[in-house]
Amino acid sequence: MDKRGGATGQMSRRGFLMIAAGGAGALFGFPAARAAEQFPAAGLPGNGAFEPTIWCAIAPDGTVTVNIIRAEMGQHIGSALARIIADEMDADWNRVRINYVDSDPKWGLMVTGGSWSVWMTWDVFRQAGAAARIALTEAGAGLLGVAPGQCITRDGMVVAGSRSISYGDIVARAHPSHSFTPDEMAKLPLKPASERRLVGNDTLKALDIPPKTNGTAIYGIDARVEGMVYARPKMPPTRYGSRVRSVDDSAARTVKGYQRYIELDDPSGVVQGWVVAVASTYTAAIRAADLLKVDWAPGDAVHVSEQDVIDHGRAQIDRKDGGVMVFDDPGVDAAFAAAATTFAQDYTCASVLHYQLEPTNALAFEKDGIFEIHAGNQWQSLILPTLAKALERPEDKIVLRSYLLGGGFGRRLNGDYMIPAALASKALGGKPVKLILTRSDDMQFDSFRSPSIQRVRVAFDGKHAITAMEYHASAGWPTQVMAAAFMSKGVDGKKYDPFAIAGGDHWYEVGAFRVRALSNDLANRTFRPGWLRSVSPGWTSWGLESGWDEIAHAQGRDAVQFRLDHLTGAGRNKGQAPDSTGGALRQAAVVRRVAEKAGWGRALPADTGLGIATTFGQERGMPTWIACCAQVHVDRATGIVRCQKLTIVVDAGTIVDPDGARAQTEGAALWGLSMALFEGSEIVNGLPRDRNLDTYTPLRIADVPEMDIEFLPSTEKPTGLGEPGTTVVAPAIGNAIFNAVGVRMRHLPIRPADVLHALRSRNGTAST
Repeated sequence: MDKRGGATGQMSRRGFLMIAAGGAGALFGFPAARAAEQFPAAGLPGNGAFEPTIWCAIAPDGTVTVNIIRAEMGQHIGSALARIIADEMDADWNRVRINYVDSDPKWGLMVTGGSWSVWMTWDVFRQAGAAARIALTEAGAGLLGVAPGQCITRDGMVVAGSRSISYGDIVARAHPSHSFTPDEMAKLPLKPASERRLVGNDTLKALDIPPKTNGTAIYGIDARVEGMVYARPKMPPTRYGSRVRSVDDSAARTVKGYQRYIELDDPSGVVQGWVVAVASTYTAAIRAADLLKVDWAPGDAVHVSEQDVIDHGRAQIDRKDGGVMVFDDPGVDAAFAAAATTFAQDYTCASVLHYQLEPTNALAFEKDGIFEIHAGNQWQSLILPTLAKALERPEDKIVLRSYLLGGGFGRRLNGDYMIPAALASKALGGKPVKLILTRSDDMQFDSFRSPSIQRVRVAFDGKHAITAMEYHASAGWPTQVMAAAFMSKGVDGKKYDPFAIAGGDHWYEVGAFRVRALSNDLANRTFRPGWLRSVSPGWTSWGLESGWDEIAHAQGRDAVQFRLDHLTGAGRNKGQAPDSTGGALRQAAVVRRVAEKAGWGRALPADTGLGIATTFGQERGMPTWIACCAQVHVDRATGIVRCQKLTIVVDAGTIVDPDGARAQTEGAALWGLSMALFEGSEIVNGLPRDRNLDTYTPLRIADVPEMDIEFLPSTEKPTGLGEPGTTVVAPAIGNAIFNAVGVRMRHLPIRPADVLHALRSRNGTAST
């Protein structure tokens, strides 16, 4: 094999791209061995660079290297975060480089998910940029022979009147050494919004676009070292509890390159009943795994179906006991007992697979007493303790090497795919093992979004005013299964998964309010519930915003005005600085604006309707206020729903990277559309039914609607943008379908057959 990853004498896709982009000379410029080196930076510490904090370094040639602990999976997060620190330090953007770091305790929590990256990094990187600016100003002033107070900074220079000196020259000549502790950084003066020139600048280009387009970017699946072998698993019949009774590899031994099989013994319990085929090439590993004959005793979930999980959740909600109270105001039960009328409705969502472009993979080996795991990953801090348990060695003897991700969408928050690679390498005495799952393996092993059921109950007085509301949701809890330390505590003192109920704790004024989260233990025992882009708001928003529309219709109210009337910003919904300043009043503002932009109330052609939905994006503690109007047309003869246009208005505070923000919102909204009309799987005999795109049918290009996205101007702290767009689309489409043809859909995805059935039965009106 040559270093491009193809067989000797063959040209790989990446090798071709490198030659095509760089000419014949690039033939000798092999890509770096790992992603941390794909943006060569002369300013790395040790080369005479100045490192005022752990977050950046300035080289003698003026190069500014920004250390990034977040995973890059297509969202240009390195460029966005580098803007923050470079803006605050007045760096020359043309001299900025990004460095995706490997795991190390000094970085703190290494996680990329929950739309947290900019929100979590904003304060730290502004302070780090200020520290660099102040230290360079002090040293530059000394070289210029003036007091620091007589200097300003701009474009990578310290300026005093008509004289100036570059940051690089300052480092080369003054050798500054002033470093700052976190406490010191927190007290530094920061730029006002009016002086920012990189944050919010829509003319800057992402720093990682060239390597991604010329073939030099290195993804986890590209990782390789000399002497490595390949492995592919033979997947067991259940995620948990499968036990190998016997293995026959006589047919596999006929495959050229096949070496052996390994029965994995996993002390962490993540991979149970796994057998992997080991071979000298990946092709041989694929063929050999197919030919292995394994007899398993399956786990208890071998006969569990999707409907079983939903029915179990419904039974949990029916019971008054159980679950965790997120909100439980006094007077809820009394309000329902005294209600003139009530509303009650269930809403359900199917299992959803991640189906990221790059199947899960990992390269593992032992070197100098350290186990190295080379892979793209979203949550290094989570998988390290599990790897330590699986390998039976201390965490400080394991390092995760960072790579670009060919799509994550939450799948790589769960680093379970590293475990079998590490165990196979350990079984071979630390020899390098590259384990790659095929597409069908990846889908079967997916840590997919749980099917869910939720119930919305509302009490009204004699004047139709809301006096109380209950919201209950049952689903598999990924945080309970994989990250118990991140569980939250309810008002009743019990722990719950915040990522399985976020969105249910809405900002509407509804009187006495109860929110109950229920862990679907059948789901947790059947598969490994995962975090999928937007996580619970992907289903909680569906139920709440569909229910809100049903109530407005039953009362003869305009759906937009009905929402505005209850987004009062009073009490606990007023918000608080710095993360939710303005509260529900900011959510009301995006609702007003989206209704105006979409032409709410205008006449539309037959069987065409507008639907509205609004959410706070991801989490109540860091709300991104968002509203969507969807315009759809329903074909009464076929039941096919075509989304014609999505109008979306967002208030995410300060927009750091305008182009990236728009791209993130577009991508999230299209994923929301995909899950609304096209995308969903089903649990059959304990496993997801689908194995490839012949049966799993995400949104296709021909179904992409016109999109109109607007960000409201703001100088508030930035919040998340990777996921909020996902949350509003499905309920907006469901509500638009009702306005188009008068049928109410209460299950996702909305299939044509379901629409036809609803049209024929006309049983789509909520009961009160």
